[in-house]
Amino acid sequence: MNAIAFYKMAYDGNPRKAVELYVGSQYIQHNPAVGDGPQAFIDYFDKMNKEYPSKSIAFVRIIAEGDLVALHTHQIWPDNDQYVTMDFFRFDGNGKIIEHWDAIQEIPDESANGNTMY
Repeated sequence: MNAIAFYKMAYDGNPRKAVELYVGSQYIQHNPAVGDGPQAFIDYFDKMNKEYPSKSIAFVRIIAEGDLVALHTHQIWPDNDQYVTMDFFRFDGNGKIIEHWDAIQEIPDESANGNTMY
């Protein structure tokens, strides 16, 4: 699946190649910490990979409907900080990513309901 390959490639340190292979003629970004367009995405992930090379990601759920794909992930960062993320991608008619939304939440040490976040 292109959404997983794109995210994993960028997350693991090669955002430029991820953009070349999987991004369409435009890239609309809704994460307020990242600029619009492919170069802003590349710059953000290059910086993140230099600052946090030992992070990891596991894909927990993938949901696809029409031109949208949602990824539910579990991320582990330095000092064992753990996060749950939900990323949404919109694809063009050629199967290329053209828009992205996300939400991230740190996994707390305790849960009032005893359930995992993934």
